[in-house]
Amino acid sequence: MGQRILLVEDEAHLRDVIRLNLDLEGYDVTSVNNGKSALEEVEGKRFDLVLLDIMLPEIDGFKVCESIRLRNMKVPILIVSAKGGSQDKIQGLKLGADDYLAKPFNLEELLLRVKNLLKRADPIGASSQVEQYQFGNNVVDFSSYQIMTSKGLKKLLSKKEIMLLRLLIDRRNSVVSREQILESVWGYDVYPSTRTIDNYILAFRKYFEENPKSPKYFISIRGIGYKFSNGSGD
Repeated sequence: MGQRILLVEDEAHLRDVIRLNLDLEGYDVTSVNNGKSALEEVEGKRFDLVLLDIMLPEIDGFKVCESIRLRNMKVPILIVSAKGGSQDKIQGLKLGADDYLAKPFNLEELLLRVKNLLKRADPIGASSQVEQYQFGNNVVDFSSYQIMTSKGLKKLLSKKEIMLLRLLIDRRNSVVSREQILESVWGYDVYPSTRTIDNYILAFRKYFEENPKSPKYFISIRGIGYKFSNGSGD
């Protein structure tokens, strides 16, 4: 069985053409035609590469890209989209895409980009890499779900806690609305109450803040959501 590729493309003819050529190259291809199905696939299966359109039904490709990155920092993402403007490319790359190819494209170029991304990816080596983020004397290890705090607490977090931490840290010094948190972390089918998010933030403050009642890292923005500040402005 070849390397596993998730193809996300809503245009049936183009999806069939791309899939056929990937099949001929020996890849094991799963194809879906909307963003919701794409997230369901990545939640339950392992892929070596995601080939992602932007203008998709139900959930657009930019949101899919960001949601995948919250779950998996390693899998290469190649965006293939008719939205080929420089701002679209910048947005895709900021959200975690590894490469961006505008439509219409040369099929040989697409296959070369796929091959190069897969060649650069090293799942065996990557699995042993440590993904850490430090703020103050707190350390978050995203790969092991473990935190070490300035208070001496060493704790394993849940997957949802790690995803929420990553979202806030990735968007540090920017306000993230409750709606954005629900969409990116909890998905699009069943939303918990916004009180659930508040409880997660209260737990983060208990773990990481010197004074949870006067937080400097996990800041509430009244009526909107939350902001993570690492104190440096970076």
